[in-house]
This record gives sequence, C-alpha cells and structure tokens, in this order.
Amino acid sequence: MTRAEEQRDAGLLDAFAGHLALQRGLSEHTVRAYCGDVLTLLALLPHGPDGNAPADLGALTLATLRRWLAQESGRGLARATLARRVAAVRCFTAWAQRTGRIATDPGGRLLSPRPDATVPQVLTAEEAAAVMDTAREQAAAAGTPAARARATRDWAVLELLYATGVRVAELVGADVGDVNLAERLLRVLGKGDKERMVPFGRPASDAVEQWLAARHHLLPQQTSDPGALFLGARGGRLGARQVRDLVHRSTALAGVRDLAPHGLRHSVATHLLDGGSDLRSVQEVLGHASLSTTQRYTHVSTERLRSAFTQAHPRA
Repeated sequence: MTRAEEQRDAGLLDAFAGHLALQRGLSEHTVRAYCGDVLTLLALLPHGPDGNAPADLGALTLATLRRWLAQESGRGLARATLARRVAAVRCFTAWAQRTGRIATDPGGRLLSPRPDATVPQVLTAEEAAAVMDTAREQAAAAGTPAARARATRDWAVLELLYATGVRVAELVGADVGDVNLAERLLRVLGKGDKERMVPFGRPASDAVEQWLAARHHLLPQQTSDPGALFLGARGGRLGARQVRDLVHRSTALAGVRDLAPHGLRHSVATHLLDGGSDLRSVQEVLGHASLSTTQRYTHVSTERLRSAFTQAHPRA
C-alpha cells in the first residue's frame, strides 16, 4: 500500500483513532494497531472514479468483510493476529454506524477465528533467579559511576518486571513518584487508563532503591522528562524497545532460554499460580479486565493440578 493510498483515508482513520483514544481509552499502541488493521480493509473498498477519494463505506457488506478476512488468513497470519484484526474491524463498523457513516453494521455478523491454545515459553523459578542474580552481579562489577548507574537501572528494570508482571508500556510509563518503597507498591496506568497498585518484594525494592540513588548519573541538566522512573542513555525516558533488548540480552547472559518481556510477564503469572495464588489475584496483578483473559494467558502446572487433586478428591 502506497503512501498516497494511506493518505486518501487519513481523515476517516484520524476520526476513528480519536474515538478509540478518547472514548474507548485505548493505549497509543492499540490505537495504532487497530487503525492499521482497518486500513487493510479500506484498501478493498472503492475509492471513487480516480481512486483517490476516501473509501466508499457504503460498499461495506458482510461479503466484503469475509473476503477481507480470507485475504488476511491467506497471508499466513497467526490466529491471534486474525482475531485482533476482526476485533478492530468490528469496532470500526460499529463506530461507523453510530456516527451515521453506514446504515447498518455488518461487522456484528463477522465470526472471529479462535486463537490457538498455545502456551508461551516461561522461565522456571531457578532460571528467573539466575537472570536476576546475573543482573545484580553486573551492576556490582561496573566500573565508572555512569556505567554502574546503567547496570543498576537494568537490574532494577528486570527485578520490577519479574516482581510485578507489569507490561513494558506500564513500566516505562511510570514516574519516580509512582514507586512507594516503604509499602513496596508500584502504581501503573494500564490499558484503558485504568490505574492499579502492584506489590513487589524486597529484592526488587533493593534494586530500585540502589537505582534511585545512582539515577542522577544519567540525568543531564536539560531533559524533557525529569520525573521518569527509568532513564535512557541520553537522560530521557527509557523506551519499550530498550527494555525488550535488555530482556533478550539478559536471558542470554544468564544462559537461560531467550524470552521477550511478555514471556517474563507470563512467567510471573505461572509462578504465582504454582505458588498457590488464585486466578482472581493474578488477574488483579496483571491488570486484566476479565478473568477469561487471565485463564487464556496463564496455565496451571501439571504438578499443581496433581497436588490439588490429591488433596481434594476423596478417592485420590
């Protein structure tokens, strides 16, 4: 799709993006993803005689939506990706009807592919401890104050990710004032601008305390975001991509399986369940809107199921 083809529907997508951000309270990342998904649908619609007019939404029918879904499926996309794209298009057609852009909503009758019931890779508790220990050792061995500050920041980032299970966007969006070391609580702003308090333990508290003591070494006199909890190399707010690179680099350094931050988040949920936490508690920690999301996102180990069966069943 060319830049010119994108621009012809820019006004429509901008209005839809405003609805997602202001009325639905979706994150910037989700808004961008939904608009990209809808753009693939708009490309199938007529755009006037010369092809440069905005998409003719009157041509949106269930048959068009099914043809679009078949096209996206033929590209070899994962079921989870297809399900998200269907959700985006359903949201778009419902919004288009409410705002008078189309007479009826064909998206309500579009069936969504069921995501594969795959279990993401997770770290064992021992592997997670190895990652944290390695990061702590790297911080202790760093030479210059600036190098020590960077290594301590990386250690604190890893400890907080593993202690809280927060999303990367939630972590990098946190400010210094969002950390309560006395109560060991981290305030984060999750999806839909929903605020929650997440507890963390002493190892994470120690790492964050040492990072805050060394933070000034990475804080230049002129910075656009002096309140950011975690700072990047130039003194601005640490970015999500930097955190992802850090997790990949740290798992390799510790000699454990390679994981992205989302895999670390899944490890947190798994370890909480294995330790006896109930799904409702894990739901609160992870910030899921519904329990069904937590059930899809987490899995219970065979050992815990066997233990629960042995303890509870009268003929175990």
